[in-house]
Amino acid sequence: MTLQETLTQLEKLGTDKMREFNRKHGAHDNQYGLKMGDIRALAKKIKTNHALALELWNTGNIDARLLATLIIQPEKLSHEELNAIVKSERYSQVTDRLYSHVIKDYPDHEIMRNEWMSSDHPMCLRAGWSLTSGRIARNPGGLDIPALLERIAAEMPAADPEVQWTMNSALAQIGIHHPEYRERALALGEAMGIYRNYPVSKGCTSPFAPIWINEMVRRQAAGTSDN
Repeated sequence: MTLQETLTQLEKLGTDKMREFNRKHGAHDNQYGLKMGDIRALAKKIKTNHALALELWNTGNIDARLLATLIIQPEKLSHEELNAIVKSERYSQVTDRLYSHVIKDYPDHEIMRNEWMSSDHPMCLRAGWSLTSGRIARNPGGLDIPALLERIAAEMPAADPEVQWTMNSALAQIGIHHPEYRERALALGEAMGIYRNYPVSKGCTSPFAPIWINEMVRRQAAGTSDN
């Protein structure tokens, strides 16, 4: 399938309702407005196609970029290419899919994590803190948790909103998975107050770190969750 054929397929599946929904959540107008299920179905049809994925990403179109994250081959990206991709998108739905399907599976993600944690670009910092949050939860060996807490305390209140989100995730993961630092994580969350009044749907857990930490710890104790 060529780039134009793929874009034509995406355009046919878009709806006004989804375009409006996306705009309400921060999307720009370069979009067709597809449901994620339709994008997944098209990705399944195309299968892996690295060259097409890069062409789709370069359109800047939201739906094309979401599709690109599903058909790209992360191991074929150079460090420079991945850096450029990360810097080029701010819409959270795309950046979250980029993390889940590309960054997390990138063979040199630890090298990139260290580089991004020292970056002054907000989207690189966001990716760096996302990878750090994952390491805190699953592979904390070698991480200086106290230093991370100090950095969160110093930088998170004034951080770019995109960076705040993943820093907050790192803070919560420290409190959830490292009991020896839980009191400090809870105190930091309370003191900063970030996301204290964040609206959440019924049945969802607040991103406010103290609520998030306490709820996950409660679930762990009850044997209902290990996340």
